[in-house]
Amino acid sequence: MNTRDLLTILSNSTGISGHEYFFSSKIKEVFENYCQSVYQDAAGNVIGVRKARKENPYKIMLAAHMDEIGLMVKNIDEKGFIYFTNIGGVDPRILLAQEVIVHGKEDLFGVIGAKPPHLQSAEEVTKAVKMEDMVIDVGLPAEKVKELVNIGDPITFYSSSSFLLNRYICGKSLDDRAGIIVITECLKELKRSELDVEVYAVATVQEEVGLRGAIVSSYHINPDIGIAIDVCHGETPDASKEETYSTGKGPVITIGPNIHPKLSKKIMDIAKEYNIPFQMDVEPGNTGTDAWAIQVTRSGIPTLLISIPLRYMHTTVETLNFNDITNAGKLLAFFIKKLEGELEGLLCY
Repeated sequence: MNTRDLLTILSNSTGISGHEYFFSSKIKEVFENYCQSVYQDAAGNVIGVRKARKENPYKIMLAAHMDEIGLMVKNIDEKGFIYFTNIGGVDPRILLAQEVIVHGKEDLFGVIGAKPPHLQSAEEVTKAVKMEDMVIDVGLPAEKVKELVNIGDPITFYSSSSFLLNRYICGKSLDDRAGIIVITECLKELKRSELDVEVYAVATVQEEVGLRGAIVSSYHINPDIGIAIDVCHGETPDASKEETYSTGKGPVITIGPNIHPKLSKKIMDIAKEYNIPFQMDVEPGNTGTDAWAIQVTRSGIPTLLISIPLRYMHTTVETLNFNDITNAGKLLAFFIKKLEGELEGLLCY
């Protein structure tokens, strides 16, 4: 299977924070094609190990989170309407008229409805509907809903990914299933090489609710270098040019206090050497990604952050250009190959 098709499968899979086990077995199957061993830790992180050819090698950790934002059942009223709350950063403005799946004892298709504009007062028309005032309608009587659905059951968005023109893809949860495909592209490139470093491919859990999977996996692995792969904001007409990046013009390399300066310079030098297009992101503090957790694990881990520009983040129509994924995977592979014999000097300040 090519990696574009694999991205659509991962995008269409459901796995909100805390419920990644719904589809983590698919990621294990992918990593098993390129790693000598694959396992899951107690938190649910999927970890693939690409062995080195020598003993006691340096360890490189590649981390991308597999969880997505979603919803959770909060209450069921006497008519069978389901009230809900969010898991992760859900913008209430995207919710009205969304199709969803309520994962109870059975998966139930539902819709998030609202009072039609014909019945709204003049004041209501001018205000956004609050999440606590929205409900999910699954079309069943209250007794049946309460039989099949419990408080706390997860709810995911019902949305299929699509191919657009010019190698663009849109769908839900490309943040950060795209990062997992970047890791896959990197492992595919490395498969033909013998390495002096050991590579850990990690699909982390619960990034959207506090970087939790990266905290425990990086503590367990204790890598010499940690590289987070995530998404950043792609350009749109209504967004600031200072906070967005062009889709299709290469991955984004972050510089700033969350990032080891010698490593960021090294990976940019490699991009130039191999004519891989890239962009730069200046982050003065917390990057809000797994890189933030990796950097401060144990006694500190030299860290990099590579991002894929993504439009319409945290919606069901997130959009990116697959060329950026391909280039990011190649860049990471060339970076890892070039580390042999250079690591000791790179890790010093």
